[in-house]
Amino acid sequence: MNDFPLPIIGFCAYSGIGKTTLLTKLISLLTTEGIRVGVVKHAHHDFDTDHPGKDSFELRHAGGSQMLVASRRRTALIVEHKNPLREPRLADVLTNLRLEDLDLVLVEGFKQEAIPKIELHRSGMNRPLIFPSDTNVVAIACDYEIDPGNHPVATLDINNIQQICLFIRQYMPNKRVAAIR
Repeated sequence: MNDFPLPIIGFCAYSGIGKTTLLTKLISLLTTEGIRVGVVKHAHHDFDTDHPGKDSFELRHAGGSQMLVASRRRTALIVEHKNPLREPRLADVLTNLRLEDLDLVLVEGFKQEAIPKIELHRSGMNRPLIFPSDTNVVAIACDYEIDPGNHPVATLDINNIQQICLFIRQYMPNKRVAAIR
């Protein structure tokens, strides 16, 4: 992923920590600052973006392996995978993004991928930290003091979205996001 042309940073955490809530606030702040953000989220379950009775659903279920729905407000691409036993790879999914319209890509999930990540952790979760075993974790956003030991990672306040936003902008100095406005 080192050759990906945009800054990319993942967010990893155990379920229930509030990844989506944090990302919602972070994306809002980044877009307010003029940064065009793309988001890739891994789903661990079967999901559908269209529903029975909708034309796109019926056409896809009739055998369309790719269904592209477009309007003047949005476009959605649904691709049926031939081998549903294989988890999608981030590199494959990223090819669906229109990079010319983005400045930054945030990733939720795909925690096995070798991309820079911010780990989210809360003291009440009673779960171990991920960063000691994942060298791609570059920062930990948490709600308590942490001793990173021999692992050089930044520590951030999980409740301070501005601090997390600033870290992202400073962490990627040689990518396009650092030069924005």
